[in-house]
Amino acid sequence: MRSSHWYAGTDRNAYIHRAWMRRGLPQDAFAGGKPHIAIANTASDLTPCNAHLDEVATSVKQGIWEAGGVPLNLPVMSLGETNLRPTAMLWRNLAAMAIEEMLRANPIDGVVLLGGCDKTIPSLLMAAASVDLPAVVVPGGPMLTGHFRGAPLGCGTDVWRLSEEVRAGTLSREAFLRSESAMIRSKGHCNTMGTASTMACLAEALGMTIPGTAGTPAPDARLLERAHEAGRLAVSLVAEDRTPSRVLTRASFLNAIVTLAAIGGSTNAVVHLLAIAGRLGVELTLDDFDRVGSGVPLLVDLQPAGRHLMDDLFRAGGLLAVLKEVGDLLDPSAPTVTGEPLTAYLDAAEIWDETVIRRRSSPLLEDAGIAVLRGNLAPRGAVIKPAAASPQLLRHRGRAVVFDSVEDLNARLDSPDLDVDETSVLILRGCGPRGYPGMPEVGNLPLPRRLLEKGVRDMVRVSDARMSGTAYGTVVLHAAPEAAVGGPLALVRTGDPIVLDVPARRLDIDLPQRELSLRTPVTTGFAEPARGWQRLYIDHVLQADQGADLDFLVGSSGHEVSRESH
Repeated sequence: MRSSHWYAGTDRNAYIHRAWMRRGLPQDAFAGGKPHIAIANTASDLTPCNAHLDEVATSVKQGIWEAGGVPLNLPVMSLGETNLRPTAMLWRNLAAMAIEEMLRANPIDGVVLLGGCDKTIPSLLMAAASVDLPAVVVPGGPMLTGHFRGAPLGCGTDVWRLSEEVRAGTLSREAFLRSESAMIRSKGHCNTMGTASTMACLAEALGMTIPGTAGTPAPDARLLERAHEAGRLAVSLVAEDRTPSRVLTRASFLNAIVTLAAIGGSTNAVVHLLAIAGRLGVELTLDDFDRVGSGVPLLVDLQPAGRHLMDDLFRAGGLLAVLKEVGDLLDPSAPTVTGEPLTAYLDAAEIWDETVIRRRSSPLLEDAGIAVLRGNLAPRGAVIKPAAASPQLLRHRGRAVVFDSVEDLNARLDSPDLDVDETSVLILRGCGPRGYPGMPEVGNLPLPRRLLEKGVRDMVRVSDARMSGTAYGTVVLHAAPEAAVGGPLALVRTGDPIVLDVPARRLDIDLPQRELSLRTPVTTGFAEPARGWQRLYIDHVLQADQGADLDFLVGSSGHEVSRESH
């Protein structure tokens, strides 16, 4: 056991390690070859979607004890999407680095990863990939559906929708505020196919959960049952030395891309999967998302791309029922933490409600994959989610209306002097990894009030930012390179003709290159931190098409620690 490097022996150091950890543990906890399993727990009252994970950890502990291991709760850095400013994405890499170092530095043999809120599962997987100790994920699960005025509420998605109706004058502010107490009905993360739900499903598609776990609602007793099973499995993973590098193969990532399309998942998954692959040295590029996902049908009728919510998906058969419909697109060589391939779990899956999970023969959308656009406005790529866009806007030409920052947007969007109409293309720059910093979820720009009052509900929007997985619209995101590093967005001026052609995978400024080369890039509005994490971040963060990890965190360091602390 790796933990024996701390506990075995009769010298002073072994004595110190055992004595301070004993606290009622029996002697054979240290001398009997029992695996010590950390429970990397992102529970926090300030991460409300993960606040229930202490309860989940209790079930994991019971499973570890039952299987002959020693469970050890390890609270780790937690990132709450709704509260953290300027954006939780700024700290994803810091959380991954901190978790990796704590896993490496402590006397543990394996780990159970408890996450839920958007950045927690990605940071846990990045850390586990880098330290490469046996690991299994238990997603915290979505909340139950809330209702307002008799209609279901999709958290996130209906925030965007209802707030725009207030601005349009079709919903009173009083009614909007009354919906607040109904929006979040129970413990758990967002109940739409936002980033949290997407990353839980992709953790399963990658093989890092017990198959059938993803999407189990947070209040459902079956989540605790699966947590117990994961605790038992973690002990077996140590015995069999089944590490993330043995599970997370290129085939696993390609299966995750198929899954992303079939469920109508969040565009944020692109940067997270690229970052996780980078920690493993698995070859994965932005073009893989388009190449593999482009022919995959959308089968899940779930907000924001559809009507239903996550507990409906679970009731209707869950993720495995979805994957059974696209089983021929999955690579059967991709393993899971159980030792069996993912495809081995599909035969028993059934669709119980075809209004929620469509058959392959009647999809919501024939081609649902994330589309990767290139052109002189995004030479290294940008992404759009066609499933959440307006079909008539997927080919569009319009005049640019440019905002240099979120503050500029907020100051001028509703100004009567703003020269904008429904054919305009709203451009927001300065919101990429370095520019903000941290690449906030502001890419789904609100629409100008006077257009909302005319009934306009979607426009083409382009930015170097991200958007919430719960959001929707014809929104082009992750434009790379970003404006803050001299990308073409920094050259755009209001009035420039912008051409979007999603079928042709193009995003361009329709101007001669010679004219663009004579322009001076905008350099105002970008972050310039003097110290601390933000300074380190902007000095080392990679662009969106590389996963927005830090350059010195790409790759792994393993779990060996040779030096003693005393």
